[in-house]
Amino acid sequence: MSNKKTHFGFTEVDTSQKASKVANVFHSVASNYDLMNDLMSLGMHHIWKKFLVKTSNVKKNARILDIAGGTADLSVLIAKKICAQSGNFKGQMIHSDINLSMLNIGRNKLIDQGIFIPSILCDAEHLPFPDNYFDCVTIGFGIRNMTDKKKALKEIYRVLSPGGKILILEFSKIWKPLQFFYDQFSFKLLPKLGKLFAKDKSSYQYLVESIRMHPNQKALKIMMEEESFCKVEYLNLSSGIVAIHMGYKC
Repeated sequence: MSNKKTHFGFTEVDTSQKASKVANVFHSVASNYDLMNDLMSLGMHHIWKKFLVKTSNVKKNARILDIAGGTADLSVLIAKKICAQSGNFKGQMIHSDINLSMLNIGRNKLIDQGIFIPSILCDAEHLPFPDNYFDCVTIGFGIRNMTDKKKALKEIYRVLSPGGKILILEFSKIWKPLQFFYDQFSFKLLPKLGKLFAKDKSSYQYLVESIRMHPNQKALKIMMEEESFCKVEYLNLSSGIVAIHMGYKC
């Protein structure tokens, strides 16, 4: 019996192979990830992340899990927001990622910022946390790289407390009149930037392709609803280049 297939960018691979292939990509890009994010988004990713944090409405006693937290941009922003609002943080926050190279860079960034929270190596499809534990779960630019998105959503639903909120920031389907120009920028320029600044054209070729293979706004909304999330809605940013999806455990 043949293995199930999935997509690694535009290439079809066995499901069992995707996680290791994605891991290799992020081990390769980790040291230049923040620089390349600035180049690839023209700095806009900072604004998108701040917007997500603004919509989180997290409280000082909340339990928060940042999944696929990578270089910890969201963890830093959330921690700073809570401290700015209340002066101290009485809850719990966990920065997590499946990739050790990315996790280490994020952990170092948190320490440099004076933010001392756990950085945990874990797989979103097999979360090592109890049921009904977190008040908020965030995923910034991570869900499209997961092998089984539905399984990850099911796990997130499990660990969220009743009334808990999920927030997903991810590349999505751009407004159609801009599609041609966006494709030219993505497929012709971004891999060249990866080759020039990160000495890694192929990884950035994959990242561009992975964006095109990710479910669009409506498809991801339906996927979340199928995994029992309620009050699911999405907000397009920058003409749909990215979207924030949010939902609740009811």
